[in-house]
Amino acid sequence: MAELRLLIDALDADLVGLLRRRQACIDRAAELKPGERLPARIPTRIDDVLAKVRTRSEAAGLDPALSEALWRTMIEWAIAREERALARAPGPETE
Repeated sequence: MAELRLLIDALDADLVGLLRRRQACIDRAAELKPGERLPARIPTRIDDVLAKVRTRSEAAGLDPALSEALWRTMIEWAIAREERALARAPGPETE
């Protein structure tokens, strides 16, 4: 059991690192969206991400319902983070 716990702890550390990288991408998206006049919430992108996650989960033998629930939580968190960043960002200049 001790070895299994060490493995789980190592996997958790890897997941934290990957989530940090994903957060950096979300932050970059929040920087780019004003220039492209994109909102934080883009329903077609959400649908695309969730479909890909379900497909990849099924192929990997991971419960797709679990994956979708986790990703929905991450997506909603990311949207809220982007909305806060967009609210602070200067608006696109009008000509």
